[in-house]
Amino acid sequence: MPEILTAESNSLAASQQLIEHFLDALWMERGLSENTLKAYRSDLSDFSAWLGRRGISILQTDTSALLLYLSSRSWSVKTSARRLSSLHRLFQYLVRSGQCAVDPAADVESPRTGRSLPKSLTESEVERLLAAPDFETALGMRDRTMLEVLYATGLRVSELVSLRLDQMNLRQGVIRITGKGNKDRLVPLGEEAVDWLQKYLASVRLEIFPRKPDATLFPSTRGKPMTRQTFWHAIRRYAVKAGINRGISPHVLRHAFATHLLNHGADLRVVQMLLGHSDISTTQIYTHVARERLKQLHAAHHPRG
Repeated sequence: MPEILTAESNSLAASQQLIEHFLDALWMERGLSENTLKAYRSDLSDFSAWLGRRGISILQTDTSALLLYLSSRSWSVKTSARRLSSLHRLFQYLVRSGQCAVDPAADVESPRTGRSLPKSLTESEVERLLAAPDFETALGMRDRTMLEVLYATGLRVSELVSLRLDQMNLRQGVIRITGKGNKDRLVPLGEEAVDWLQKYLASVRLEIFPRKPDATLFPSTRGKPMTRQTFWHAIRRYAVKAGINRGISPHVLRHAFATHLLNHGADLRVVQMLLGHSDISTTQIYTHVARERLKQLHAAHHPRG
């Protein structure tokens, strides 16, 4: 028994070391976000632990072991495809660095996931959601301003909650965002969002800080940047107040931003730049959403719909 445990711990330690080296290389090559790296680490550590219980290291993995692992859990098709993608990228790195002779995932076919359409909101639902916070209170004014900025810009929620004063130029009506891969982009705010930002900055922002303020644009009541989870709970609460009876998240407003732009004739390449997508294929999903909306409008309003 001690020998088995030693073999398991040794193989697990060796595999974990490989994973950390891979993640370091991935971060240096592609500048991935911390959340993306955490997802890779979670997937690969689970695989490493599964191998470790069998006294196998990652470098000893063959295709049969990989297939056995992928079939050992009742994962959804989407999860299985993501895990296989993580493993394939790891083994590509190991082959490239001369640590593996072949990629055991190379000939494993990824399950077909289909392409689900992102959830969105109608323009009237967005208007109700924006009006839900009580802007007569300091926190309500802050939340209303955050919602206005989110819908005006299509920011990721992590980009929104980490905004700082020096990223804004209200005179020119733009904000500077450093997104995924440390890529900078300038995003227009629009008159409505600029107006709310000016009112917020001139009135309640300093009230929220319990001590000397820093450059955080949207602080929590503790004087620190708001967490993504806190804003997620807030937007769910406002959705209920607005009579939107389905679960929504901050990302749904990002989807609404893109969909509504396309519905009103925006160019797909412009939407890609505003969202900070590196690949146009990621943005193309919104053309499907826009077409679905047009079909619904046609069916609802055309006499022969």
